[in-house]
Amino acid sequence: MTSRVIGGPAVLRFSGAGVSDVGLVRADNEDSAYVGPYLVVVADGVGGAAAGEVASATATHAMVTTVVDRADDLPEVVLREGAELACASVQRGVQADLRRLGMATTLTALVCDGRRAVLGHVGDSRAYLLRGGRLEQVSRDHTYVQRMVDNGEMDRGTALRHPWRHVVLRSVDGDPVHEAIDLVPVPIAAGDRVLLCSDGLTDLVPDPAVADLLVSTPDPHSAAAVLVRAALTAGGRDNVTCVVADVVDGPEVVGEGRLLGAASELANVVDPRSVRGR
Repeated sequence: MTSRVIGGPAVLRFSGAGVSDVGLVRADNEDSAYVGPYLVVVADGVGGAAAGEVASATATHAMVTTVVDRADDLPEVVLREGAELACASVQRGVQADLRRLGMATTLTALVCDGRRAVLGHVGDSRAYLLRGGRLEQVSRDHTYVQRMVDNGEMDRGTALRHPWRHVVLRSVDGDPVHEAIDLVPVPIAAGDRVLLCSDGLTDLVPDPAVADLLVSTPDPHSAAAVLVRAALTAGGRDNVTCVVADVVDGPEVVGEGRLLGAASELANVVDPRSVRGR
């Protein structure tokens, strides 16, 4: 990832990296991610033969295309528009090839406008904030078991072991009728660290272990790699993607972000002519 520093007052931005791995069981990587100075994204495609990699790559490119270079717009605006484009693009992908019927993806994106950050989220990929050694999940899973926990019908311990814990109630899919993406303000400050990850990590590595690894590994790329390795050591049953970004305070930068996983292959994107060369 290259960038150049431009003049002006100090602003908040991300300095990070990511790692995406197919895991030890799956044949293909259906996860996608993007790491940039003001936007980080993780998307976990579902659908198997129904092209989960197309869904996640298309949604990630849609978010990047919408958000990048719109620093003057409110994070809530660009996140909402990015999610709408992602939904429309996945829907077009299904309409163009009915063999893709059933493809869908999670979408978790964090935008910083230089002063504050907002999370856009749908599905069960996760976003965490690490501050002072304390790890806090700032996204909420859109799953059957999380709804049961929220309604007081299931405790968290049972939810961790429930056979339906992977049943996702909301996603970016081919349905023309969908709920809007969750928009969550995330208070950030220089020195914070954020983690976006697919459930290939969180299904196998508990939050306290994630926190320990994030605290003990200073470099973001090394931290992402260590987290992925922990998931592989624990069985690697799924694709696993981790994006680790430190919040820094300094001059504004203009630079290209990095695409990871399925999103790094334009062949996975519905109508790649419409996306940026990012």
